Amino acid sequence: MATVEGEVRERSKTVRFIIERQVDPQSSPYDEEFVVPWRPGMNVIAALMEIQRNPTNAREEQVRPVTWESNCLEEVCGACTMVINGKVRQACSALVDQLTQPIRLQPIRTFPVVRDLVVNRSRMFDALKRVKAWIPIDGTYDLGPGPRMAEADRQWAYELSKCFTCGACVEACPNVNEKTSFMGAFAISQARLFNTHPTGAMHKAERFEALMGEGGIHECGNAQNCVQVCPKGIPLTTSIAAMNKGINKYAFSSWLNK
Repeated sequence: MATVEGEVRERSKTVRFIIERQVDPQSSPYDEEFVVPWRPGMNVIAALMEIQRNPTNAREEQVRPVTWESNCLEEVCGACTMVINGKVRQACSALVDQLTQPIRLQPIRTFPVVRDLVVNRSRMFDALKRVKAWIPIDGTYDLGPGPRMAEADRQWAYELSKCFTCGACVEACPNVNEKTSFMGAFAISQARLFNTHPTGAMHKAERFEALMGEGGIHECGNAQNCVQVCPKGIPLTTSIAAMNKGINKYAFSSWLNK
């Protein structure tokens, strides 16, 4: 009997959401409240899927489904990054039972909003292009194995490689907004990663030049918010310090060689 009553109580439980919505990039944002049935182990993505299945708000009005992005559902793609109860994080790893209700969802407004919780993160990908965040390999044929890295270097490089361009560090940084061109901690850290790779080091000077230009490392205000919100625990401030040191050496050397 107790088990049956417990199941009835669970089925009657609900979760309240207040979602900041926006029809298109030009329209004004507005809040809309939803109430969804609670389920054990429910995350924010599961709740959004429930709203998509039955797009009825708390006033029992039929509305357009909420738009959001997701892919991997295991915190490795970064697509579902949003602001949840005032904190930037991934919706797939945000469990409803660990959040205070009503749960407030907002887009990461460092980036232009496309619709509802979907944003345009082109700014991040453009920054990665500027710092050449890849290993340059010429030709389409098999070049064989590349140079080996020392195990100690490989271990810390692996930590930097965990970055999945989620945008959390950029959203939390007070130096990244519509009035600045600062590329953000993630790009600086990726430049460090590829500068220390045996093959990636071929473009080290170009990465330094990019970080010395507009939106580069000199625009970092050392707020250190980035390292606090990074879901992968990447040592972003360590990377910024290391690249600052490398850029100073590069600039001094370039001046001597003029």
